[in-house]
Amino acid sequence: MAGNIELLNSVLAAATSENRAALVGYLPAGFPTVADGVRAITAMLDGGCDVVEVGLPHSDPVLDGPVIQTADDIALRGGIKITDVLRTVREAHEITGAPVLVMTYWNPVDAYGVERFAADLAAAGGAGCILPDLPVEESEVWRKAAEQHGLATVFVVAPSSRDDRLAKITAAGSGFVYAASLMGVTGTRESVGQEAQDLVRRTRAVTSLPVCVGLGVSNAEQAAQVAQFADGVIVGSAFVKRLLDAPDLDSGLAAVRTLAGELAEGVRKRA
Repeated sequence: MAGNIELLNSVLAAATSENRAALVGYLPAGFPTVADGVRAITAMLDGGCDVVEVGLPHSDPVLDGPVIQTADDIALRGGIKITDVLRTVREAHEITGAPVLVMTYWNPVDAYGVERFAADLAAAGGAGCILPDLPVEESEVWRKAAEQHGLATVFVVAPSSRDDRLAKITAAGSGFVYAASLMGVTGTRESVGQEAQDLVRRTRAVTSLPVCVGLGVSNAEQAAQVAQFADGVIVGSAFVKRLLDAPDLDSGLAAVRTLAGELAEGVRKRA
């Protein structure tokens, strides 16, 4: 069974044709439980997200800030397994019809088996994989498996990436480019700075792939700011925080849906 890279491509292209940025939401699988995580992801998509990233919880999440680390810890203590992550992808896609990617560090994929993971993700209806710690130079085995199974391979670029490095990374990727807006870990920020705009400009100079900006966006105003120069706006910690801060699950789901709606309005406020 082929994965849904074409669905991802068409959703991103549709947003561009509407003269707006796409809204990409993130939540780790298994948070607060596997079943409730599916409900939360569905709420994000119902609220206005175009694409969703399902995080594969990791015991040493080097890119993630304290909010996502807390959610990962809850999922890990709940016994989350890769099969649960794939179930989350399957159910979220079946319910909403939206493109769903997995964001994961490389070790779990390698341990599970590269070909097996690509085949199982495609069978679950997944659109691709974001691999923040997989060097391009070591990615050929994964990229071949992903291409064979119709999956996008999304690489992360950072403000520290030199132009020649950006060209090499983006040439190997597909789906979109994940532009980390600043150096450091994930988490909400008071502002999204000039570094992000410069990185998008430099990245666009070497690729025709959509460039989506993540790390730091937490409200509609910031989403609107990033939407002025990016093809997509990625929001994770703000959604996780809404669930963590809620007094109960139903309140959390409502808060997630509301935030998605506010962010969806934000990405449509292009000049």
